[in-house]
Amino acid sequence: MKRFLTLVALAVLATVPALILRATGWRPSPVIDAAVFGVAVLAAGFLLSWGAEAAEQHISQGLILAAVALVTVLPEYAVDLYYAYQAGRAGLESSYVHYAAANMTGANRLLVGLAWPLMVFLHWFKTRHRSIELAPANAIEIGFLLIASLYAFVILFKGRITLLDFAILAAIFAAYVWRVRHLPKADNPDEEGEESGPAAALNTLAPGAQWAAMGALVIVACAVILASAEPFAEAMVGTGRVIGLNEFLLIQWLAPLASEAPAVSVAILFVLAGRAANGLVTMISDKINQWTLLVGMLPLAMSIGAGSVSALPLDARQSEEFFLTAAQSLFGLALLLRFRLGLTSALALAALFLVQVGLAFAFRNDEARAIVTLTWLAWTYLGLTAIIVAVSGRQLMGVLATAFSEPPIATSSSCRRNIDAFSIASSSRSPQAGLQDHGRAPGAGP
Repeated sequence: MKRFLTLVALAVLATVPALILRATGWRPSPVIDAAVFGVAVLAAGFLLSWGAEAAEQHISQGLILAAVALVTVLPEYAVDLYYAYQAGRAGLESSYVHYAAANMTGANRLLVGLAWPLMVFLHWFKTRHRSIELAPANAIEIGFLLIASLYAFVILFKGRITLLDFAILAAIFAAYVWRVRHLPKADNPDEEGEESGPAAALNTLAPGAQWAAMGALVIVACAVILASAEPFAEAMVGTGRVIGLNEFLLIQWLAPLASEAPAVSVAILFVLAGRAANGLVTMISDKINQWTLLVGMLPLAMSIGAGSVSALPLDARQSEEFFLTAAQSLFGLALLLRFRLGLTSALALAALFLVQVGLAFAFRNDEARAIVTLTWLAWTYLGLTAIIVAVSGRQLMGVLATAFSEPPIATSSSCRRNIDAFSIASSSRSPQAGLQDHGRAPGAGP
């Protein structure tokens, strides 16, 4: 408990400079402001993550992982929705329109291209296991992320994000939460017992004291985030101008690094505690809520700012960014069809992510060339996805059947029977495919 209280005290102290600047209105410089308010957002995110992690003992496995993913990413929501709100106030020609889209696409691509591989790398470093194995019941996460990713192409075709999209995407997220609300804890052979994170201290308290502590953490963190989101978002824009760096890229990549760090840290704690599958599923759930709620809430925040119904337009650059984000999402999903994310797959995700970031910075002053190169990279993602689905596509029907046909409280064994049935049926139609997978578990890799 002493260690936990020390960490909480340090996190609270880290927010004090930002709260002083916010209360006094003093702004030393954009760079200092970005650092001070960024640290406050990061510290508040950790407070949120500790409270959410402690709630794991009281809520079903599937629902708590979804809740942890949603709560710990609130800093990202606060920053991006601020940009969207300001876009509504300033008008469609405002740079805030581009900032809102940039922050959203950057945050989503960071998760798949950096956070997912990081889970695998840490798991390999800790255990020398070359992959993280998911439970068949995690077909629910894969299935709902697939729906959200396919719907992204509908938005891309329209060229704007509307309030109707918000309703549809919010419904997808609500259906996902409904499906996982009673998901039982999966057997995890790597689990080492009690969690080693700071939240373990809260679980030694009486239930009433636990809920009081968790509530206090959430209230303090939310207050800090609300106070820091606006100055942090504005400081990021000012910093780009001061140091001569394209503010679009700074908002797309640096701001999400700070706002996503608490969520990623919770997932890292899961991996280090021998619960690698939980860590990866948390990051997948994080992707689901950002690819549904965050995307959908942008026109809502914009409409509130404008005082009338508004849509977030996607110009040529934003359409390319959205296309690339959707293509990367499908590629990540294809790699999960066998219920595992291996070291090779993680390296592929990370390498392609570094390529896209490198291209964006290389052509930061040539927008036309940046659009062309990143569009080709998006098609590369889709081409690789098509190849993987062609090789492992028989698992796809089993995944969909488990995600949307089974009762919400389906056990892992019933989920696996669904997947086995589709694999056997496909193998009977293709002798070569049957030979390829003979004796291999459905979750095993190539």
